[in-house]
Amino acid sequence: MGHSLALLPLAPSPAAFYGPSSHSDEQDMTETRTGTEEHILTEAKAQGPMATLRAFLRLSGPGWLQSAITLGGGSLASALYLGVLSGFHLLWLQITAMLLGIVMLAAIGYVTLSTGKRPFRAINEHVSPVLGWGWIIAVMLANVVWCLPQFALGSAAIQQNLIPSLSGTSGTIISCALILGLSSSVIWFYDSGARGIRIFEIVLKLMVALVVLSFFGVVLTLATSQASLPWGSIASGLIPDLSFLSSPAPVFDSFLAQSPQAAWWSARIVSEQQDVMVAAAATAVGINMTFLLPYSMLRKGWGRAHRGLAVFDLGTALLIPFALATSCVVIVAASQFHGQADEALVNDPAAAAVHTSYLKTLDARLEAELGSEEFAASSVAPGLADSLGKEAYQARVAATLQRLPLADRQLAAMLQKRDAFSLAASLEPLTGRTVSQVVFGLGVLAMAISTVIILMLISGFTFCEMFGLEPRGTAHRAGALFAGVVGFFGPFIWQGDAKFWLAVPTSNFGMALLPIAYWTFFLMMNSKGLLGEHRPRGRKRVIWNTLMILSASTATFASLATLKKNLGALGPQLMGGFLLLALVVHFVRAKRKA
Repeated sequence: MGHSLALLPLAPSPAAFYGPSSHSDEQDMTETRTGTEEHILTEAKAQGPMATLRAFLRLSGPGWLQSAITLGGGSLASALYLGVLSGFHLLWLQITAMLLGIVMLAAIGYVTLSTGKRPFRAINEHVSPVLGWGWIIAVMLANVVWCLPQFALGSAAIQQNLIPSLSGTSGTIISCALILGLSSSVIWFYDSGARGIRIFEIVLKLMVALVVLSFFGVVLTLATSQASLPWGSIASGLIPDLSFLSSPAPVFDSFLAQSPQAAWWSARIVSEQQDVMVAAAATAVGINMTFLLPYSMLRKGWGRAHRGLAVFDLGTALLIPFALATSCVVIVAASQFHGQADEALVNDPAAAAVHTSYLKTLDARLEAELGSEEFAASSVAPGLADSLGKEAYQARVAATLQRLPLADRQLAAMLQKRDAFSLAASLEPLTGRTVSQVVFGLGVLAMAISTVIILMLISGFTFCEMFGLEPRGTAHRAGALFAGVVGFFGPFIWQGDAKFWLAVPTSNFGMALLPIAYWTFFLMMNSKGLLGEHRPRGRKRVIWNTLMILSASTATFASLATLKKNLGALGPQLMGGFLLLALVVHFVRAKRKA
């Protein structure tokens, strides 16, 4: 498909996208660069597939920005908990979700490069302003929500893995200031013109490479250690299996058989598996990624001649780094935590009393069995430690541990909310401190910073679009800084030993919004008024629509399930009401035009 698309007429110049501007020098540079790129692509195609491949590798760019945002705290947390809960069985999930997401990203890329129009304005004009504003507001909300855990993750990597001396509140402030300062500096490069964009892309490529190499190095070290890795089980985990939506992973079976509350435990495990599966799918391609791609392409001056390059860019710069990094995290987490219970939590009241997520699981288990009065007298909620006193609280925890069967305590310990740093600590006896703490810590920090940079970039774009401003200069930097400043407070908002798990419900929130973007792009790809002669025809249209309907339907199913689980019947009703409003506005506008 890429070769045939390269023969189509060129898209409108970048000036058509940005409109009249005083930045004529930057526009001239962009147009000159774009013309050079088109010449390179034309010559490469004439020389054959290998020359085209070399040209594609040389000119790739927006896909790396997508990699930088998707390889963040959400993907790391989702991959970690996929490994913890399901072992190697769900290795296929994130890769499959990414493939479905790339279909929709390719669609919005095709529309944008074919028309040269800003997507937000194109949606409002040719599809529905309800969908356009719904899309941009959802992107803005997701951006702010996702920025908070990135600062929490990055500051924790600095304090726990790389510079332990930066402890306490002052250390957290210094760490967050470092992340914000570095991210803002990189954003400044992006807004400094064509040369700055090239520097920006180089920095992002290096960060993505650091993330992938860090986690790949951990897996390689683990594979060559005495512990080794079960490569047969890992290979079988690449085969899709949806059974974990309705049943616990096999490793829990023997413990469930010994528990008097097997049905309760089974339902809890399945619920957590469902949450993580949805989060993993949502973090593969988030709704804010759908906003970033078209604007980054237009900012580079790409047009119709770049459509084949755009598809290649997504397939290599996005899919390959994401698949490698997330698969490595799943493999390491599964090898260290899946089906493993911390014996200290199971048997030692002092150790159990300081693990919030473990105590909350025990509380939920007790409440399922006891009446309200008896449960109140037996609760081990972490907040009771202050009112009861340390000794009395530990005595209550000890009584609870003694009361519950061994299988129940082991199941609770297996479901403990681990984080990336407990994973690093577990690897130290096998890989040594350098790999487990420094290399792993650098990978986590690079994940957090690269994601903050892209979230700030998107925030600048959304700010400019909502107020009808050019996506550059002071306006873009101000919008970008807003997301960074909000994210700065992430470590102070998300505290406790379960804060890493909060990336999972955050990602579930993102999944609830994703179908808005996907169905909007489907309508855009089928809009004769928007695409004109460039709307796909015949066999190509059938292929595009089949793939898009598959992707959008999968996202809708996950979204409705998430909404129903969190809001009950109100969730799907809200989604239905939004879509009904969009349809009403669409038909009213169509009637007025007629």
